Amino acid sequence: MKLADLEVFVVAPPAPGWGGRYWIIPKLTTDTGIVGYGECYAASVGPEAMRAVIADVFERHMAGENPANVELMFRRAYSAGFTQRPDLTVMGVFSGLEIACWDILGKHYGQPVHALLGGKMNDRIRAYSYLYPGPDHPLPEFWVSPEMAGEAAAALVAKGYSAVKFDPAGPYTIRGGHSPAMTDIALSVAFCKAIREAVGDRADLLFGTHGQFTTDGAIRMGQAIAPYRPLWFEEPVPPDNIDAMARVAAGQPVPVATGERLTTIAEFGAVLRAGAASILQPALGRAGGLWQARKIAVLAEAMNAQMAPHLYAGPVEWAANVQLAAAIPNILIAETIETPFHFALIKGGLSVENGYIPVPDAPGLGIEVDEDLARAHPYTGTGLHLEMQEAPCDYHGGNLFEGGAPAQPEE
Repeated sequence: MKLADLEVFVVAPPAPGWGGRYWIIPKLTTDTGIVGYGECYAASVGPEAMRAVIADVFERHMAGENPANVELMFRRAYSAGFTQRPDLTVMGVFSGLEIACWDILGKHYGQPVHALLGGKMNDRIRAYSYLYPGPDHPLPEFWVSPEMAGEAAAALVAKGYSAVKFDPAGPYTIRGGHSPAMTDIALSVAFCKAIREAVGDRADLLFGTHGQFTTDGAIRMGQAIAPYRPLWFEEPVPPDNIDAMARVAAGQPVPVATGERLTTIAEFGAVLRAGAASILQPALGRAGGLWQARKIAVLAEAMNAQMAPHLYAGPVEWAANVQLAAAIPNILIAETIETPFHFALIKGGLSVENGYIPVPDAPGLGIEVDEDLARAHPYTGTGLHLEMQEAPCDYHGGNLFEGGAPAQPEE
């Protein structure tokens, strides 16, 4: 069995668009006719440029290869061009292609992917969701309203969720770390207070930031929200500054989580060695794929750290996250995004039941991609999947930040 053909779908989710402006889903087909799907999360260049890189990585390192040889193909891609260090775009491309290889292997052997990664440790995976606006919540006001956040959190808990994530701490910008405005600290505290009052002890609070603070600024923020007992403080400083993140972890009481923007064991291993985080959040469409993520989980297990796979993408990466989570002992929780389009694109292959994701036992990733639906929703915009603002933090008028890929208006 050899890898023979490649097709790439760039899918634009319809409004409200949670999961980013587009999802890059490569499809691989073997010479025996088996099809596998993956998803590339890292997208530092536009979709058409990504198509070219995906084709190059496939032809250069994977075409004609046995899909079981994921380690060999990884080493080729990781070493290409005399690198042997993480290249974000190449690793994002390889991640999606590698996930597709595992989907193929599972179908070839008639086994779910988790059976090939060590077997099933977990029958269901604890899930969390970001706080998204409800039908009665106006935008953009929702993003700066502690009261509406409390309502959204209570609604998720009523559905069975035991953890909710929110991101009220102001903008993440191309300028790197900044000291948080006092208004952003006050708003963050107000969010934590309102959500804690809404959910009581029925749910964990996951405080999301995206690398926007200086070391001292992150410590101030962590100390301010600590009385509300968040489960984690996500990516408090820029992800390339591991020493600074370690100082944040030591300087305030909220556990630090990181990993959405990291790739391969090279970067995750450095985080663990520095004591910079105790919760790792690999995005499998960026981290190197399922085999690298399995290795990252082993490193984390040895350091008494836990895994919480990240998801701000489409349902193919979600399916890969679930397969990984099923096979490891140190899974803490996995992110999920419940939209009709997520479920429709994989023909209902995954579900969330009372706050948990049942692990599918169907071969491969356990999903079937609706290619007709994917083709019916091509991306035609000009923005990247996620973007950071250029304007600095506003210390006078307050900040209203909708995230890197704000919702698109209903048509």
